[in-house]
Amino acid sequence: MPDSNEQHSRRMARKKAVVDAAIAKADGDKGLLLILTGNGKGKSSSAFGMVARSLGYGYKIGIAQFLKSRRDTGEELFLGNQPGVAWHVLGDGFTWDTQNKQADIASAVRGWAVAQTMLTDASLHLVVLDELTYLLNYGYLDEAQVCRDLAARPATQHVVITGRAAPQCLLEMADTVSEIADIKHAFRDGIRAQPGIDL
Repeated sequence: MPDSNEQHSRRMARKKAVVDAAIAKADGDKGLLLILTGNGKGKSSSAFGMVARSLGYGYKIGIAQFLKSRRDTGEELFLGNQPGVAWHVLGDGFTWDTQNKQADIASAVRGWAVAQTMLTDASLHLVVLDELTYLLNYGYLDEAQVCRDLAARPATQHVVITGRAAPQCLLEMADTVSEIADIKHAFRDGIRAQPGIDL
């Protein structure tokens, strides 16, 4: 039997007290490290949602896209043309396309040099390191160096890292980790990537 309105009101009042107490307790500020990982779709999309939020406040953003080489995605066409956004496509394509490990390593090292510059720029409110996890998992970048660079960034700078199988060092340093599960995907039913949804 459904709760009466009075029972519902009492339950919601108790819940509100708990939520309000938690909000009052959370009074600190710092630059966050957020990891968006897992096999599901939406990791980069979530990161670009934070880019849009930051732009809404007038903040400056740096974006480093590793692995990907295409420059015709909807997010870059829109966000990459916004004032205050520095967008860098740093990859030569997915590893199954390039099929050249040494070239992929060289590309990763060049790309990380760009990311290092952003991670020392205190004017950047948010830095997105899209698909970074793959470069660490493949051994293309020195994991310890990446973690040192992240730890040394400006104190108020936020960083979002995307990609599957985030390594343990990143998970341990992160303030927030979200794992996106793959339950169902249209691609497996023969549906190609859709403009505005997948690219």
